Amino acid sequence: SSVRAAKDIRAVFSRLRRRLREVAGLGDLTPSQTSVLSRLERGVPASASDLATLERVRPQSMAATLAAIQEHGLIQRQPDPADGRRQLISLTEAGHEAIAGSRREREEWLARALTDHYSEGERQTIIEALALLDRLVEL
Repeated sequence: SSVRAAKDIRAVFSRLRRRLREVAGLGDLTPSQTSVLSRLERGVPASASDLATLERVRPQSMAATLAAIQEHGLIQRQPDPADGRRQLISLTEAGHEAIAGSRREREEWLARALTDHYSEGERQTIIEALALLDRLVEL
């Protein structure tokens, strides 16, 4: 049962993640670009090399990702006060608004889908199952 549960969880979460990306409202941003925006949303400016390390990509790949995001006006670069050779990247106001709007759209879609297609008992079962799955994160 463990192997089946593992396969089913991975498959369902993968499909759900794909569906949430469809309703995210972030236009033509790639999952990698969206992931960087989410990291920056936490409010801590980061350098390109820091982001590359966190995202586990090569610095050259991160540079391309950041250039694409910057074309959308969602990030800004400022000199690092501790090291003038480095630039710190943070979200612009438009970046904050894009992330907040995307989150709101995804949550509204989920709430509407749960209301329209599941009974109260089924929603309670989902809540209970999610609590069990959350324990996986703690392992």
